[in-house]
Amino acid sequence: MNTHSLFELNEYIKRVLALNLKEPLWISCEIAQIKASRVHYFLNLIEKEPQSDNIIAHADAVIWEKQYALLRKSVGSVLPELLRAGLSVRLQVSVDFHERYGLQLQVLDIDPAYTLGQLEIRRRQILVQLQNEGLIGLNARLPLPVVCQRIAVISSETAAGYQDFLQHLADNPHGYAFEQQLFSAAMQGEWVSKDIIHRLKEIQKKEAQFDLIVIIRGGGAKLDLGAFDEYELCKAVAQMAIPVLTGIGHDVDEVLLDKVAHTALKTPTAVADFIIYQNARFEERLLQFAQQVQWMAMTQLQTQRQLLEKLQLLFLQMNRLKLLDEKKKLDNWIAQMPIFTRIILQTAAQKLDEMDRVCQLLSVPATLNRGFALVYKNEQKISRANMLEAGDTIQIQFSDAAIAAKADKKINTSKT
Repeated sequence: MNTHSLFELNEYIKRVLALNLKEPLWISCEIAQIKASRVHYFLNLIEKEPQSDNIIAHADAVIWEKQYALLRKSVGSVLPELLRAGLSVRLQVSVDFHERYGLQLQVLDIDPAYTLGQLEIRRRQILVQLQNEGLIGLNARLPLPVVCQRIAVISSETAAGYQDFLQHLADNPHGYAFEQQLFSAAMQGEWVSKDIIHRLKEIQKKEAQFDLIVIIRGGGAKLDLGAFDEYELCKAVAQMAIPVLTGIGHDVDEVLLDKVAHTALKTPTAVADFIIYQNARFEERLLQFAQQVQWMAMTQLQTQRQLLEKLQLLFLQMNRLKLLDEKKKLDNWIAQMPIFTRIILQTAAQKLDEMDRVCQLLSVPATLNRGFALVYKNEQKISRANMLEAGDTIQIQFSDAAIAAKADKKINTSKT
């Protein structure tokens, strides 16, 4: 049995590959990892099963410095965004096998249209999933505060869009004051989605401190926006309990994050304008309400003033009528006074005559004339028998004369 060394085997493999793979090949794969070492780029390429994340193929690839420079010229500034972990790419490669370092693919070209197409397919799949789960428009159903002053901003601290946003708020023509707190997050690269989700969770813990959330960034390449199509990020934004505004910095393309946000605007300054306008609308409504209250108060005062004037006229008329009525009554009384006086005097005279007759009937002479007599003892009038003793001398006054008599004894005349 012949025994071959490892070097001989690898050399044989090299010759076989060189004979069978003479021309470069176009392959589709996913970039699992990419590392830059000085001016070279080393890629870890994989292929997954269509219906799962199971890896069915793996290979290492490299873009040498010279080739990267050529690709930069042919592809343009979008090249760094194409060479990003997690993206599906279509690469032209040549197969190289080295006796010491093994199999390695050398990247010669890249197809940007393929990557953009794959991203669009994936984007549409995520959009359908968001629609089926009822996440589209969920955040938009939250009411915007009538005044938006406490703002949680998710952006990069060094982003030009963030600075433009702050400056625009500060320079608002109405002089409104705003409180904003920055929750710094990556706005491009593979960490965008994870960073923003993490910041959303932080805000959620103290959501009562904020009126709304703003996610903003400046402009950038189209591939930079892919992170804002991630399902988990869109789901997190849709389920926030306070309104989320987006200003991703694009003029034409709409990312999925815009569809789940409460309000999507094109740029960070447009977001600032929207917030300022929202507060201006509230101030305008307040001023209109104040004018309405003033108008209603003036109308009510005018109405009450007119009513008071009417009441004053009515009061004067009623007083005049009352005075005339009372004057008529008084004149009537004055006219009837002599008659009443005469009647009263006649009535009084009749009563006096009656009283005089009664007095004459009850006088002493009249009483004596009716058969009564007066008894005196020592010039003291005697009205009861027990006022006398036997042997007392008494005087009896009759109507025509008085006689003297002596009391003998008492005769009891009372009935039993």
